[in-house]
Amino acid sequence: MLARSLRLAFWGAAVFAAVMALLPLPPDLPITVGDKTQHMLAFFTLAVLAAGAYPRASLGQIGIALCVFGAAIELAQLIPMLHRTGDLMDWIADMAAVAAALLLAGLWRKRSVGAAEDS
Repeated sequence: MLARSLRLAFWGAAVFAAVMALLPLPPDLPITVGDKTQHMLAFFTLAVLAAGAYPRASLGQIGIALCVFGAAIELAQLIPMLHRTGDLMDWIADMAAVAAALLLAGLWRKRSVGAAEDS
């Protein structure tokens, strides 16, 4: 039940991130943070949600999928009619956030397995 809810949250967040990244004039956020911070918050959130939503998937697979997603967004932003700019540093920020989130998810998974074995 929890994984199903997390899958819904993950896919909703992924669609939201893609739409916001590809809108020619995205709306302002209620808080002011830098572009890299926005990228890192989005991809950290996506990675945490994905790790919970797909507990049987390896964290490596989740990481690769999210890094490809981030690269696809940056490449799509190079389309002139979107009036956006793809940026290698944005993709690096995405990947760093994914790595940090999946490291924490890995520790959590390891701890959860250890706790289950102790029971």
